Amino acid sequence: MELRTYIVEDNATIRENLIGTLEELACVKALGWAETEAEAKGWLAQHQAMWDLAIVDLFLKQGSGLGVLESCRARPPTQRVVVLSNYATTDMRKRCAQLGADAVFDKSNEIDALVEYCIAHSEDRQAGA
Repeated sequence: MELRTYIVEDNATIRENLIGTLEELACVKALGWAETEAEAKGWLAQHQAMWDLAIVDLFLKQGSGLGVLESCRARPPTQRVVVLSNYATTDMRKRCAQLGADAVFDKSNEIDALVEYCIAHSEDRQAGA
């Protein structure tokens, strides 16, 4: 089962590589992307029932991924929001969890873990379907 995924990442190269990798390895279908907090919050709110997973960077062109996380707190339990950032410190992981992140991954060394997470989430959704 494909995970309908929305990407919040302002670096075009990282975003394109991430989408390509996840679509190839993890049953992910990218629905779109945003480069700013406001753009991401608007799309996620307007398309509430259309997405299964949001992948959010913390540092954006405008605003912050923390604001995006906070705006997703009331989502249904079947929707997941994960953080993918170069700033995945212990304190930041804790803050993201407080704001409702389901997981936090470091861009520099946890892409494999993100792929595994997506595969597991897809399998969970398929088992529940």
